[in-house]
Amino acid sequence: MKTLIAAYSGVLRGERRGGAARGESPAGGADLSPERSGKWGTGSSILSALQDLFSISWLNRSKVEKQLQVISVLQWVLSFLVLGVACSLLLMYTFCTDCWLVAVLYFTWLAFDWNTPKKGGRRSQWVRNWAVWRYFRDYFPIQLVKTHNLATSRNYIFGYHPHGIMGLGAFCNFSTEATEVSKKFPGIRPYLATLAGNFRMPVLREYLMSGGICPVNRDTIDYLLSKNGSGNAIIIVVGGAAESLSSRPGKNAVTLRSRKGFVKLALRHGADLVPTYSFGENEVYKQVIFEEGSWGRWVQKKFQKYIGFAPCIFHGRGLFSSDTWGLVPYSKPITTVVGEPITVPKLEHPTQQDIDLYHAMYMEALVKLFDRHKTKFGLPETEVLEVN
Repeated sequence: MKTLIAAYSGVLRGERRGGAARGESPAGGADLSPERSGKWGTGSSILSALQDLFSISWLNRSKVEKQLQVISVLQWVLSFLVLGVACSLLLMYTFCTDCWLVAVLYFTWLAFDWNTPKKGGRRSQWVRNWAVWRYFRDYFPIQLVKTHNLATSRNYIFGYHPHGIMGLGAFCNFSTEATEVSKKFPGIRPYLATLAGNFRMPVLREYLMSGGICPVNRDTIDYLLSKNGSGNAIIIVVGGAAESLSSRPGKNAVTLRSRKGFVKLALRHGADLVPTYSFGENEVYKQVIFEEGSWGRWVQKKFQKYIGFAPCIFHGRGLFSSDTWGLVPYSKPITTVVGEPITVPKLEHPTQQDIDLYHAMYMEALVKLFDRHKTKFGLPETEVLEVN
């Protein structure tokens, strides 16, 4: 556009110079010289103004893209934090208005559709391929690294580490197509598992299911691994709420030693275990860490025990400036590395010895995965993965 404007402006200037050489006036002999009318060159001035408009900093392409990236990330953060509650309150309010029938129809639908999340939900390839997710990916940026092929004749349980504050890498890589997970693992259907309580929230549940997100409970996982064919990959953020409480920049620690339920599920269904580590997941938010025994940690643990999540006091950057505080995460690279699958036999009644054996194999594989890739993503050779 700027090139066309500049070319047209040059043509106009050339015509004027030609007319002046022939002793002609620009308009039928009228004297429109700058000295007499002050209007000679008006067309050129307009084009010059347009050129200036397109050079204004807020219209700069790179800055516009950066703002779109910020907005795309913020919409997901706000959806994650407040969409469910906001829609619940809105529907309750609608009951008291002339539009009460809308709320009745939705809650009727909700009653009939209540168990759909437990059967894998309703993923939408259209939603998973929204352009907004590509802006989301490029903000950090986020990338997915494949180290081994996955056979479509098997089912898998991915252990995702670490949790971070919101598991942004897990969401982008496995609930959208921004990093082309379906192309990197053809024939594999990823299901990111999250708190079952999210699927009791109106509208939020539909949003989550469209991305292939499902409840992290035994009924759902049993269904997907036994009645949904092969090629299913369930992504479980193993550390959960407990791990999120220790999330902070510069720390690579996972909560895993006592987390063996996912191994038992893998053994019962013969699903291979896939260790997955996200470098940079802990870097995108800063958190107030309460020491063990403090009142703050006591409150967090009570929430975790009775509600299923632990409230964190955290902050990122502001919407318009990285120098202010806000809910937008810091733009730090997140690289999710999917490791080699551990072949797991199908045992209907695995013993504790069986569970301990494969749990130990999984921990060893995760540490090896971390050590093999840490220097590629900015960590020193001396960095050690802390397994709690």
